[in-house]
Amino acid sequence: MDFSQFNDAERNHLQRVMEQKQMKDFLKLYSGLVERCFTDCVNDFTSKALTTKEEGCVQKCADKFLKHSERVGQRFAEANAEMMGGNK
Repeated sequence: MDFSQFNDAERNHLQRVMEQKQMKDFLKLYSGLVERCFTDCVNDFTSKALTTKEEGCVQKCADKFLKHSERVGQRFAEANAEMMGGNK
């Protein structure tokens, strides 16, 4: 996006808004990861500590979730680059 038509104050405001949006998106992703992996992996509430099985499940769940998110981000970037290249 071209911000050259905005003055410095407007650009700074837009930058702050974009940073807030990115933080909100990150927190949403993180919360989704925690909820998903907790729901799928944690079954024993008789102890404060996770069992070895639960720990392994959480690790695999988090790895899979993050790899999936990375792949989706890569595909989005590729599609965006294609769209930007197609507009020239």
